Amino acid sequence: MYYGFDIGGTKIEFGAFDTTLTRVATERLPTPLKDYERFVEVIVGQVEKYDQILGCLGHVGLGLPGTERVDDGTLLTANIPSVNGRRLRQDLEQRLKRPVRLENDANCFILSEAWDDSLRDCPSVMGLILGTGFGGGLVYRGEIFSGRNHVAGEVGHMRIPIDAWFWLGDNPPLFQCGCGQQGCLESYISGRGFEGLYCHRYGVSKPAVEIIGDFHTGDPTASDFVDFFIELLAICLGNLFTAHDPHTVVLGGGLSNFEQLYQDLPQRIRRYLLPIAQCPEIRRAKYGATGGVRGAAFLNLQR
Repeated sequence: MYYGFDIGGTKIEFGAFDTTLTRVATERLPTPLKDYERFVEVIVGQVEKYDQILGCLGHVGLGLPGTERVDDGTLLTANIPSVNGRRLRQDLEQRLKRPVRLENDANCFILSEAWDDSLRDCPSVMGLILGTGFGGGLVYRGEIFSGRNHVAGEVGHMRIPIDAWFWLGDNPPLFQCGCGQQGCLESYISGRGFEGLYCHRYGVSKPAVEIIGDFHTGDPTASDFVDFFIELLAICLGNLFTAHDPHTVVLGGGLSNFEQLYQDLPQRIRRYLLPIAQCPEIRRAKYGATGGVRGAAFLNLQR
C-alpha cells in the first residue's frame, strides 16, 4: 500500500492507494499548527492505524507547502509553523521504522498528473499552479526533478521578463512578493496578481471570479482586461517554455478553470518562442483537489 498525506495550513488529507493506484481509504484531520509533537503524533497515528486496518506496512509520502533544506534536512514553510525548522522526515522515519518521502505540494500535484495513464509515457511534464500564488513542478520520465536545493519548479519567484514589463504599460506596478523580493512572477500571473493588475489598471478592486463573470457577460472593461492579462501570461509562459521545453503542460489552481486560457494561450505563446519551437500541449489538471494526496502517495512509485 502507498500512503499519501496532503498537508495544508488547515487540514491534513490522508489517502491509501493499492498497487493499481486505486484509492482504498481516505480521511481528513485538522493540521496542528503550533505543536510539533502533536503534528508528528497525527502522522504516526494515521500510518499505524491503516497498517493495522490494511494488514501491511505502507509506504509513506508527504506533500506540504514548503521545502526541505538539502544540507541539514530542516523544513522551510511559512504556512505550518509547527514544522518550520524541524527535521520532520528524519523524525518520522525514526518513529515509523521505514523510509518517508517528502516533497513540495506543487511537485506532488504534477506527479499525480504525470502518472495518469494518458501521460505515463510522456517524457516531460510541467505543472503550473495558477492559484492564490504561482508555482510549479517538473517531472522527467516519471520522476520529479527537484534540483540541487529542492527549488526546481519554483517559477513563481523568477522575475517578470522585460517584454512583459513593457506590456504592463507606462506606469507598471512593482508588486512586493511574500519572499521579500519585488517583481516576482507570482505577484503578476497568479489569482492575486490577476486581481491586483485589474485594480491597478482600472482603479476598482474586484475578486477574480467576479471579473471573469463580467467577461462572460460581455462587459467591455472585463473583456479588455482579460485580453491584456492573457497576453501577459503568454509572454511569461513563453519564457518558461523556452527554458524547459516541456512536452506537456498541466495547469492547476483556481485560474486554471478559466476556459478562455486554453483557447487563446497556444496561439499567443507561439509569438514568444524561438522560430523552430512549437507550443507544448496545455491541458487542465484532471485530479483537482485530490492531486496532492495522490502525488504524495506516488512519491514511492517513481521509476
